[in-house]
Amino acid sequence: MPEIQILPTTDDWASACAVRLWDALSEGLRDPAQNGWTVFAGAGGSTPEPIYRRLAAMRSVEDWQHTFVTLVDERYVPETSQDSNAALIKRTLMTGNAAQAEFLPLYRSEITIDRAAALAAHNLSAELDGRRLDAVLLGMGEDGHICSMFPQSPTLKTLLTPTLAPTVLGVPHGRDGMAPSLERLSINLPYLMQARRVVLALTGKQKRAVFEREAAGDPATQPIAALIAANVPLDVLWTEKV
Repeated sequence: MPEIQILPTTDDWASACAVRLWDALSEGLRDPAQNGWTVFAGAGGSTPEPIYRRLAAMRSVEDWQHTFVTLVDERYVPETSQDSNAALIKRTLMTGNAAQAEFLPLYRSEITIDRAAALAAHNLSAELDGRRLDAVLLGMGEDGHICSMFPQSPTLKTLLTPTLAPTVLGVPHGRDGMAPSLERLSINLPYLMQARRVVLALTGKQKRAVFEREAAGDPATQPIAALIAANVPLDVLWTEKV
């Protein structure tokens, strides 16, 4: 079980998350293997917004000009949709100095979600050109999902297979009322395994309880347990405040 770092207020929590991400991005810029660039991958949803706003203001224009920004997952919708994670990250992170970053989208309009995922995987790999993710911000749903690794999804076990190459996979919408309600695109566990730092940002008593339950689960079917079993460089930051 990784240590849960407890922050007393939402402001302290958001600032602490942003500082850890900033540190990892700074290390990436200094790493010769990254060839002068650093790579950030972020989550969607409402939880990351205050973190994104702080991170955007913490780095210089020059630093952001040498930063790739991408997503850990995306709903299969264009940026014009209110459900788009790309639209959210552009609205909350890629502002001010951070508007100079280069965005690498996952969404492409294709005939099927699997075809879209294959194209996203190819494009992301080509753009990163051997670079790893330096800083990753994850949230977690109340069902224990991270990225778009949903319980009982037919894609889940493949997404959690640690021996595959880093890639992007399509996630079908859930059946019989199960999540997700929309088709999605998601990076897989091996992308997280190669990351320099992964920050899991949690709020509220219920999500802490879910995290502790999931951490003791089966790495083949429970994403939090898979992160731990794969030795992903994980920082867990939590505040009771929501």
